[in-house]
Amino acid sequence: QVQLVESGGGLVQAGGSLRLSCVASGSIFSSDRMGWYRQAPGKQREMVATITSGSNTNYADSVKGRFTVSRDNAKKMAYLQMNSLIPEDTAVYYCHLFQYSNHMNWWGQGTQVTVSS
Repeated sequence: QVQLVESGGGLVQAGGSLRLSCVASGSIFSSDRMGWYRQAPGKQREMVATITSGSNTNYADSVKGRFTVSRDNAKKMAYLQMNSLIPEDTAVYYCHLFQYSNHMNWWGQGTQVTVSS
């Protein structure tokens, strides 16, 4: 069993920054892929950024150059640094973990990010 807990969401003005954190508990490996997804009202959940154990990263085109994903394997944590936020970034942000050993997907409960114009 894996649990993911996000923190760091909130209300920020356009152009501002936020840093999201995700802590994992349970049996995970540094090789498991971690990432961030988001879901805006009336829209489907979409990938924002992912990171593998080798620090290979992947970003949605809409956030490239503004967001940075990172992880600390020793602490079982992932982070999403969000800069130059725009109102279109408003969404619930979810931490995600994919376990390669059993192909299981795990999700956090989500944290709200609201960007005002």
